[in-house]
Order: sequence, then structure tokens, then C-alpha cells
Amino acid sequence: DLIDLLNKAHRRSHITGTSENGIIAALDLEGRLFTVINGIVINRVVPFAIKNRSNRKGYLNPGGDALWPAPEGTCYGYEYATGKWRVPPSITSAVWEVISDSSDTTVLRAEIDLVNNLMVGIPCEFERHIKVTLKDKVLVQEITELIRYIGKEQLDREEFRIAPWSLCQFDSGINCMVIMEPPAPNDIWDIYSLSNSKRGISDGKYVVDTQTDFRFQLGIGKDVKWIQYNKGDDFSVKRFAGKIAGKMEYIDISDISPDQMPSSKGVNLSIYCDPSGFMEIEACGGCPEELNPGTETSVTIITEYQVNK
Repeated sequence: DLIDLLNKAHRRSHITGTSENGIIAALDLEGRLFTVINGIVINRVVPFAIKNRSNRKGYLNPGGDALWPAPEGTCYGYEYATGKWRVPPSITSAVWEVISDSSDTTVLRAEIDLVNNLMVGIPCEFERHIKVTLKDKVLVQEITELIRYIGKEQLDREEFRIAPWSLCQFDSGINCMVIMEPPAPNDIWDIYSLSNSKRGISDGKYVVDTQTDFRFQLGIGKDVKWIQYNKGDDFSVKRFAGKIAGKMEYIDISDISPDQMPSSKGVNLSIYCDPSGFMEIEACGGCPEELNPGTETSVTIITEYQVNK
């Protein structure tokens, strides 16, 4: 039981909806969200990472659905400020608090100070506005992911890139796949290793085989409206792209060298597949032209969970 596991690890939690059908927010685990249907947690859960703590020697990924700042790498990324990849303690040790809640809505907030690879400090508030609805055995979660700049100085675009980035994690394996409407050739691309052998058209849908013996990630452009993860016959998770404000732009989220400039290809949705047996369906918001005190960037992401058994 996830609640018992969190309690034994001295991790605070909060439920939106019910413990049978709802979302468990792990407040002391980066504010990660775990979706529950019929009392079963659908997202990937890693007990070892919940019981133990991340530090500079290693990052323990607990699963669930995380809000991170994009990008990960490039000269503007947030995982290489020490010269080597690490998730900064401002994220792993963030104090997430419940700002408001009702039976089916919750607002979570944490103060998170970021340092990018240019050594520019970017103090922020992160918020997750959660709404849960159960419709005909489909659990619909509507989450607004928000990052608010609370620094006192204006930052220009050449000093930063920042966008909200939701990484929703699941176990993967045989007969696990992501489907979508067939994208235009320029609306899907490999961020790292070439994955042509893992994807293509089948029965009128574009299919990505998520069981893999190599790491790969797909960037998906703004004209793709949704992606759906099918874990065999067990369950499906359909994630819809969020809309971004007119002056915001999708950005390169990739985990590449901090010496490199970002690509001009902005990521709207993404699929990450790992040979260790998990995958992620991801959604991104946009980056503002400049950061002034109080500047916000947000994206509202709708995700539909359906258990088939």
C-alpha cells in the first residue's frame, strides 16, 4: 500500500478524490503524483527510492508524475550546475505544501531556487493545480503545471530557458506501447538514439514499442494533440497536449552537454523509454521571452486513465 509505504518512510502525502479513485500526492517526494483506480496505483512505484534519499552520489527516482523545469541539459539546463548530471536538492528536497483543497481539487506549492548551466540563479515557486473527475470508469485528471519567477531582477532570453515539464512514469514490458494519430514527418524525432526499429504505422495508428534494450526518447511537435500509453491489456493512459499562451514558445528539453546550445525544435509532448523497464509520457509548457518578478509560465494537461480489467 503506497500510503503505508510513504508513512513508514516519513513522507507526507495528500489525497485528491479518494484512496480508491484519485491522486496521491507525495509531498516529500518532489510533489510527485500517483494515480489510483479501484485501489490500485497505476503509475510506477519504486519502494527503494521512497524509503531512501537522493544525494550527490546518486538520484533515486520514485516513479509517479513529476513537475520538473525544462530543459534538462544544454547551456540553459538545470541538471549540470556541478559539472556532472544530478537532480538538484532544491528539487529533491523541496517542501511541497497544500495551499487549498476540496474533495476533488488541490493546489500544491513549493519554493524551488534553480541554477542553470550558465550559473544564473532563478528563484521560483512551483505549483500543481489538480482536479480529478471519475467519468464512466475513466479517471480524468486535469493538472495545471505552473512555474512562477520570484527573483527581483529581470532576466533576458539569452540568460535562461524555462518551461513546466510533466514526466508521467509507468512500468513497461512485453505488449506495452504508445499510440497516436500518424504525425507529420517533422512532428516526431529522436532526441537521442535512433529508434526507427521501435516505431511505425500499424492499423492506421502510429505505434511506439516501449519495451527496449536501449534508451531512446521521442520529441513530438505542436501539431500532435495526444499520445496514449497501453500497458498490454491492463490499462491505458491518454495524455492530451496543453495549450500555451501566445508569447510562449516550446523549447528543447533534451539532456545533452551543458556546453551546447539548444535546438530550435520545441517539444510539446514526449515519449521516453528506458531499458531498465520503465517509460514516461511527458508534456511541456512554453518558455517566456523574458523573466520579470512575478512572470508565470503554465500549461494545463488532461490525462485520462482507464483500467481494462
